[in-house]
Amino acid sequence: MALLWVVLGFYLSGSSFGCGVPAIDPMLSGLSRIVNGEEAVPGSWPWQVSLQTSSGFHFCGGSLISLGGSSRDHLHPSASPPGAAHPLWNLHALRNDIALLKLATPARLSGAVSPVCLPSTNTSFPTGSLCATTGWGKTRHNGESLKTPDKLQQAALPIVSSADCKSYWGSKVTDVMICAGASGVSTCMGDSGGPLVCQKDGAWTLAGIVSWGSGRCLPFSPGVYARVTKFVPWILEVLKAN
Repeated sequence: MALLWVVLGFYLSGSSFGCGVPAIDPMLSGLSRIVNGEEAVPGSWPWQVSLQTSSGFHFCGGSLISLGGSSRDHLHPSASPPGAAHPLWNLHALRNDIALLKLATPARLSGAVSPVCLPSTNTSFPTGSLCATTGWGKTRHNGESLKTPDKLQQAALPIVSSADCKSYWGSKVTDVMICAGASGVSTCMGDSGGPLVCQKDGAWTLAGIVSWGSGRCLPFSPGVYARVTKFVPWILEVLKAN
């Protein structure tokens, strides 16, 4: 389900605004799903971004990691590159499935606009940890019938061990990927680039970026995400250069 240009986040350096603590608390039941989804409380995932064409068509998600640009949760903000794809990105293998975009204008901070926290390179997300993913991707896959929501959807889902994920997907799963789901929830087309966040020390931290999974968005197959801890040095290098 990954696209040619998967967005990690939108950034401008120099912000001291706190990360990972929404002013509006998410109401996450643990039973919600993006496929057949549950609408998120407006403003409760303030780092969620929608990447759109010039005509306003949403095609993938992103996460605000440092402030810049005009973005409002529950709406569909736009960004203007320049951007940077990971230099080792591989379309065939969907490895290093991550990119950064820099917003053209500064973000307007509010209770509904703030960044998610980045992990450190040694942050762990243990198997079974209940995390969350959000997006405007398809909420149902029924043959060729796909439905796109008007409102931001959310899902609670557990981290899946690499061994279990590899037993399902095989050698396509590598150490730059983290898996979650296989629990009756699923991300789907249009969620690519969006966040997988887990709470660490009271703040939501970016554990993964929606990358690929079942082509039919099957809710009991593990979803595969870019493992953010593997890319933190590259992210910081790009931020420093801009």
